[in-house]
Amino acid sequence: MAAKKAKPPARPTKKAAKKGSPPARSTKKAAKQADSLALYRALTLAHPDAHCELDHRSPFELLVATVLSAQSTDVQVNLVTPALFRAYPGPGQLEQAKPTDVEALIGRLGMFRQKTKSLIGLSRALVAEHAGRVPTTLAELVKLPGVGRKTANVVLGVAFGQPEGVVVDTHVARLAQRLGLSDESTPEKIEQDLMALLPKSEWDRASHTLIFHGRRICSARKPACSTCPVHAACPSAFHAEQVGRKPARSRAG
Repeated sequence: MAAKKAKPPARPTKKAAKKGSPPARSTKKAAKQADSLALYRALTLAHPDAHCELDHRSPFELLVATVLSAQSTDVQVNLVTPALFRAYPGPGQLEQAKPTDVEALIGRLGMFRQKTKSLIGLSRALVAEHAGRVPTTLAELVKLPGVGRKTANVVLGVAFGQPEGVVVDTHVARLAQRLGLSDESTPEKIEQDLMALLPKSEWDRASHTLIFHGRRICSARKPACSTCPVHAACPSAFHAEQVGRKPARSRAG
């Protein structure tokens, strides 16, 4: 009687495969996330003093200063806000201001006419809809004139300690790309990557830390890679000037 042929080993089913080791892609993604998180932690040690540099004494003053900071530096804003806040210490006073008077106080800033319109408008909204108080939710803040998601999260994180996202300005966008924290190019998608990478307790500090690193070391044109405390782990080290910058506009010949 002929011997029966041995059956070939059965191929593992998809269900069985799931019980084994995770796919290589998932493992690689997890490793990259761990490396990115470790790099961020190193940055927080390098810049323990990172904080919001807009001078303010109240949530209202911070809201006004943040609106004024659009396309202006914090230094420039801090030069005009003392006189502005002396003249208009709260939304009740600012809502009644004459636009020309406000423009005279903030005229050294870019877009000062539009910013004047926003400041008076948001002050009126605060008085009419929030009893003169700055709201504490993103949904309410972004309804105010001149207030977008970025401005709202500055106020929520700095004034109230409860950000609903990560502030992504030009520094944060550039650094997130250079450091490999995000492969995206738009602020909205970069923010989503940072929110997924970092615990919520770090969302406010993250933006300040990246901004400090961008101002002190990783500038747009001449990043100081040789003195950077995280260059050994940075995927863009020593060619960072080519990463995270808007392409130069070509001039018509």
